[in-house]
Amino acid sequence: MPTDPEVTRRSGLRTAAATAAALTVPLLATAMAASPARAVERPGRRLEVMSFNLRYASATPPNTWADRRPVTRELLRRARPHLVGTQEGLYQQVQDIAEDLGQHYAWIGTGRAGGSRDEFMTVYYDTRRLLPVAYDHFWLSDTPDVIASNTWGGGSIRMVTWVRFLDRRTDRELYFLNTHLDNASQYARTRAAHLISDRVAALDRSLPLLVTGDFNVAAHKNPVYETMLKAGLVDTWDAADERSKQYATFHGYKPLVPDGDRIDWILATPGARVHTAAINTFSLGGQFPSDHLPVQASLTL
Repeated sequence: MPTDPEVTRRSGLRTAAATAAALTVPLLATAMAASPARAVERPGRRLEVMSFNLRYASATPPNTWADRRPVTRELLRRARPHLVGTQEGLYQQVQDIAEDLGQHYAWIGTGRAGGSRDEFMTVYYDTRRLLPVAYDHFWLSDTPDVIASNTWGGGSIRMVTWVRFLDRRTDRELYFLNTHLDNASQYARTRAAHLISDRVAALDRSLPLLVTGDFNVAAHKNPVYETMLKAGLVDTWDAADERSKQYATFHGYKPLVPDGDRIDWILATPGARVHTAAINTFSLGGQFPSDHLPVQASLTL
């Protein structure tokens, strides 16, 4: 990850593409419009952000992707986020969501095993609001620049996708990082949190920064959380002026748990004004879009 990419917006994308071309598909792919009449841009300077573990696409009942996709489509249509960091999406699932988001959205990502293989840490963005300046990926291991590396005994390959955006509305730039920490190993999660913190520290700290992810540990209850906050980040849930009712963000398709653990977070640099934070419990006919509840933040950077 570059410490301070001193590049123009156009050359920055070329530079990042040159380093990641072998592993990134299909970068900056603008989706076909699903419901263009519904895609109405929000006024004002607020940035609407979401973190959403999609639960990988499965054709095995119950809760198949075919059943969940229409619910996911409607949830995103109602939320209208400018930025979405998703976890667990498989390649076709990532494409499906891009199509359902419509013509004003594009995405950046790669499979954690390289190319279209395995799960994606996808970054979807509203092209009317945001312009990517640079992007790259790194893996949560002792060899972060080695595709698919996994050296800490984690149950799965884990990675980060990051993008430097220009906010067209404010003419300011920001960083956005999206990740998914290991579900099996506390040691792997701890090492990952320290690596992400080190990479964050190497960025241009004059720019605001957002981190989305499924961290697989509860906020306020694990050293991983403290490590991320010590990196100079705040939990948007705690910082929000207003919040929705709290539920455990992982429900496993079982009844929702009020006041349960938040393992999915949106973190931000301290200068962000967080107007609202929400845990989205949307479902249709009893069908949830995922085994996780998406989390959202409305903020001004």
